[in-house]
Amino acid sequence: MSGKDQHNEQEQAGAKSARKPLPRFTAALAGIAMLCVIGIGYQLATLQRIDAQIPEFAKPSANDTLDVITRVSPNTYFESDRGPNGFEFALLQQFATAQGKTLKVHTADSLAGVFEALASGQADIASAGLTPTRERRHKFLFSRPYLESRPIVVYKVGQSKPRRHSDLVGKKLVVVAQSSHANSLLDIKKTLPALAWREVDSVDFTQLLAMVEQGAVDYTVIDSAEFMLHQGSFPSLKRGYDLGAAQTFNWMFAKNLNGARLQSKANGFLTSAKSNGSLAHLEERYFSQSSELGQVAANEFAKNVRSRLPRYLDNIKLVAQEHDLDWRLLAAISYQESSWNPRAISPTGVRGMMMLTLPTAKELGIKNRLDTMQSLRGGATYYKRLKARLPERIGDPDRSWFALAAYNVGMGHLEDARRLTQHRGMNPDSWLHVKENLPLLTQPEWYKRTRYGYARGHEPVTYVQRIRHFYNVLVWRDLSDKSNIIAMRDNWRELIGDDWADTPRPVAAISKVRARAPVRTPSASGPSSAAKKPTSTLARAADIMTLDGITEPTNSL
Repeated sequence: MSGKDQHNEQEQAGAKSARKPLPRFTAALAGIAMLCVIGIGYQLATLQRIDAQIPEFAKPSANDTLDVITRVSPNTYFESDRGPNGFEFALLQQFATAQGKTLKVHTADSLAGVFEALASGQADIASAGLTPTRERRHKFLFSRPYLESRPIVVYKVGQSKPRRHSDLVGKKLVVVAQSSHANSLLDIKKTLPALAWREVDSVDFTQLLAMVEQGAVDYTVIDSAEFMLHQGSFPSLKRGYDLGAAQTFNWMFAKNLNGARLQSKANGFLTSAKSNGSLAHLEERYFSQSSELGQVAANEFAKNVRSRLPRYLDNIKLVAQEHDLDWRLLAAISYQESSWNPRAISPTGVRGMMMLTLPTAKELGIKNRLDTMQSLRGGATYYKRLKARLPERIGDPDRSWFALAAYNVGMGHLEDARRLTQHRGMNPDSWLHVKENLPLLTQPEWYKRTRYGYARGHEPVTYVQRIRHFYNVLVWRDLSDKSNIIAMRDNWRELIGDDWADTPRPVAAISKVRARAPVRTPSASGPSSAAKKPTSTLARAADIMTLDGITEPTNSL
């Protein structure tokens, strides 16, 4: 048989074999494969349909920048003299770094401006304490939640406390236009027709709370997380009742192919941030200290900010400048120590504005602890020395919080707590973990294992949290545009209507929403120019020390 004949015979045999019925198992596999292909095709077609909902020219271009639209608030984003800050900003910065992108932040004056910037392609992500309502889900995509909060009714102390929906009827109630709170009120109105309120745009939460504080309105609705950060600046305001169930904050994306891809990446990042503890660390950093202060202490601090702080502000700022410290931190420490009383004396012998012990004062060269400038300089020097003694691998803000704890309880006891933290499998370079273990120094089964023994471990935890709270109040008070709030008073009648000027009679809900709110980008000193990666306050696994690796405390400063 020739080679050609053999080849023809093999082809015929192959053809017969190809016509044989497939085994059941092979057929099943083929069917599954076909379903997968169909499924992938369906998903791509769905994304293409979503992508087609926004014109081609409006889609964000692929580049190395992550554009975010937000509103200014302590919870979301604000710029201080030390750079951009805010819980949501810090989380977004971590996400941008994980994606190898530079974060660029834009701000809008209203929620309408936030939504328009995202829909028109000016931004990749909207992050402004946004809740995924039914209406918003029709227009946008949402990430998994990164924070939970409750909508609360806020009132002024001395006024009747609202306890239920019916207490809002006949009162002057104002909320942010197009907010989830406005949607909640619409749902409540279905069963409570007499309920009326006003919606205002281009107003932030600070201005809303100022309206309540000044008596321009009776109530407002605000997220509990936001109120927690503002409460120190408005100690006369209190939480009435929860308007509804807990809600989540989620990032928002355009309903197009780019938005769907970014949503998937964001969900992966947020899942990882929750599992590795970085999300909890940010929550502790921005929210935990706000829950440490009671109403009486908050009112007392606010009163002393107005009455006592002005007397010593120049001294505090001068000493802070000499020691390269934030004056608001030095002010917060000195308030916690002495309530800004330069002649304060405790039964244990510490005295002065910074409440220095006699041995510490002698070592620092302080001759008169009751002298305001000497005490401030001594306390600032002592704090800086404590901070310098900590291992270099610990970065701020944890480094500052550790130094504050050592100022209160001593470096030896702090190092004992850090050793206990590591012994229990936690991170000794993280304040979030160490503050859980400091109270163990009151328990014999734990402090007997330490070098320096018993300590009132709860005190440094409270001490640090209170200073952080005072500091945050001073920062936000310093940053808030007080002149703008004062100017707002002249515009309140225009915003909420003249018919509310004198009588709190029910009115129909009115929404004063701009057709387009301006989008602003921070200056070059803001995050848009900050290409470097943020410093993480969580130590890498390789940086976690062994027990022998902790810097041993010494008796000297």
